[in-house]
Amino acid sequence: MPNITFSSPLHKDKTIYMPAGSLVKTVLVMAKENHIPIDFGCENGECSTCLVKVTNLSNKGPMAGPLTDREITVLKQEGKITQAQVDAMKVNDLVTTEWRLACQMVLRDEDLLIEYPSK
Repeated sequence: MPNITFSSPLHKDKTIYMPAGSLVKTVLVMAKENHIPIDFGCENGECSTCLVKVTNLSNKGPMAGPLTDREITVLKQEGKITQAQVDAMKVNDLVTTEWRLACQMVLRDEDLLIEYPSK
């Protein structure tokens, strides 16, 4: 099971143990279950309210599940990924961006640092 550390400038860091490969629980759902105050709006990958910065701490390979089409659209609108990165991710089947939407991100078996803004 991976260790996920949530970090924010306004809140104490919190590390939780999450089940690997959960295909139904997103990072946002798991954060809410553990009382981690990540901001969110639509919960459907159509806004950028739950934008987080993700760092792989385990160096075990690919980071989290692939980006969804909705996530790609929003991240491109926010200037967090380029079309070249999207094309490379599709060819290599690897997530190469540190920016994700917590409502869309599904974990794999790796230790992560998830940085989120706080209001």
